[in-house]
Amino acid sequence: MKTYAFSFIVASIPGVAWTQAWPDGAPNRPGITPAFPSQTEAPVDITNPAPALSLVSEGLDTPWAIAVLPGMAGYLVTERDGHLRHVTRNGAISSPIAGLPDIFAQRQGGLLDITLSPDFARSRLLYLSYSAPDGIGRSATAAARARLSNDHTQLLDLVEIFRQSPAATAPGHYGSRIEPLPDGSLALTTGDRMRHAERAQDPATGYGAVIRIMPDGSPPNERPSVADALPGLVSYGHRNIQGIAHDPATGQLWTLEHGPAGGDELNLITPGGNYGWPVVSYGVNYNGREIGQGRAAHAPDFIPPRYYWDPVIAPGGMVIYDGDMFPAWRGDILAAGLVAQAVVRLDLADDRVIAEERLAEGIARVRDIAVDHDGAILFVTDEGPRSRLMRLAR
Repeated sequence: MKTYAFSFIVASIPGVAWTQAWPDGAPNRPGITPAFPSQTEAPVDITNPAPALSLVSEGLDTPWAIAVLPGMAGYLVTERDGHLRHVTRNGAISSPIAGLPDIFAQRQGGLLDITLSPDFARSRLLYLSYSAPDGIGRSATAAARARLSNDHTQLLDLVEIFRQSPAATAPGHYGSRIEPLPDGSLALTTGDRMRHAERAQDPATGYGAVIRIMPDGSPPNERPSVADALPGLVSYGHRNIQGIAHDPATGQLWTLEHGPAGGDELNLITPGGNYGWPVVSYGVNYNGREIGQGRAAHAPDFIPPRYYWDPVIAPGGMVIYDGDMFPAWRGDILAAGLVAQAVVRLDLADDRVIAEERLAEGIARVRDIAVDHDGAILFVTDEGPRSRLMRLAR
């Protein structure tokens, strides 16, 4: 296995947290007063000794998500152009797995998330999210359930279980993460689909939302806590959620969403909560103009993020670490950072971020994170046809 040497841009001091934030540049929206002291710019905390970085596999094409198979069976990796690959533990990449649904692979669209059913070892069930073609020039965030064949070569009995409606013409902001929940349901994330941001404030559309469904696609029995909401709606007012994780220790559900220029958000999800997009934001439009009426403060009308970044990290997938290899990280959030080009570690105390670390900084755009059976960190890079599956370990 090939190893990589890398260095941090700040000095490493064993056991000492820095008082200043990670040095990542000037904000896009200066002069903002955070809602509470730990809402942004948490102090640096360096893991010492630094984890060792090694290459598992190279030659993936724009991967979007990774799932760890049971035992020594290796990994499943989605590629955005519409391919699903099996990667062995020694890094061999399979031919495309057969049996995928029709996929709209343009711009940000394509084959997106993959998540194993909690009973996968017995059932072989897994869940995929993707952008589905839906009318001329239109697409929608969708999810499907299927069984993986024992030889990892094909998907069987594929059934679509969710489709965002209405479809949209803009090929972006699909959201599209899937998280199994303890009650047997699934939490799905969606985006505002770019040119339709106002729909994120309409709970009936399921745009810019967290939505619960059962494994067969039916809504849960309970009614949404928001009037006239889409069945299964959990929260809304989000921009583009590309990270979600349930913390089994606390029962909390966390999400990560892309802001515009500035204003990436880490949110603690409250059922029925409205998170404010596109009325309020800690960022600005890419052309420098204000979002909505220029308001940053979310309260009292909307739920403020537990943490935000300006400049952005451009978050991808996330996990809440529960492995054995790095016991000091248990309960911390590990997030993929595309612009940050790092694995971003957030040290949590209750529901607040008290420190931040950038691991493997400068490696490449990082799209998704997983924890291997031994507690090592796996992540996929977004580098076109030479993308990599990497590993961070003791």
